[in-house]
Amino acid sequence: MATVSFHLTGEALWRRMERAVEKIQERLERTARTLEQAEIPYAIIGGNAVRAWVAQADEAAVRTTRDVDILLRRSDWPAAKAAMETAGFVYRHARGIDMFLDGPDAKARDAVHVLFAGEKVFPDDLVAAPDVSESENIQNHRTLTLEALVRMKLIAFRDKDRMHVRDMIDVELVDESWCQRLPPMLAARLKELLDTPNG
Repeated sequence: MATVSFHLTGEALWRRMERAVEKIQERLERTARTLEQAEIPYAIIGGNAVRAWVAQADEAAVRTTRDVDILLRRSDWPAAKAAMETAGFVYRHARGIDMFLDGPDAKARDAVHVLFAGEKVFPDDLVAAPDVSESENIQNHRTLTLEALVRMKLIAFRDKDRMHVRDMIDVELVDESWCQRLPPMLAARLKELLDTPNG
């Protein structure tokens, strides 16, 4: 394993950390602006949607995220792809995911990941992704509603998805009553997280 020396300190270190967060926010803003100008329905999902909702309850509980994830309808895909490429993004399909790299030299982590409304991300997902209509305007961006976002996180149920749901539980956006709103299999996953707040 390669050894990494801790060579950045002081102002250079803080600035690099700040810039990493700024770049993700800039990518999110460009994506939303591009799709809105092209009049393509979309919804922000993933960590940025979680951030927006958690910030409503407690800004101190907001986590950074490295991804920009959006939900599109399959029927809007050709127009969305054209609009994003015109805005300077570079389309790539990798590991079963459609994404737009933030420029020709960008890495996969510097990308906008696309999921499709009404479709399962993976064949064994419990239910399909919601429609983009399950969104609302938060800070001038179409963001998935809280209920639809919780469903998506419980469907994926990876480590980071469980962490995101626990964050929403911690700031009291989600509680035991939510188990009645969800399909039984998702309700069971939520109950598991409610019963194990510290993982």
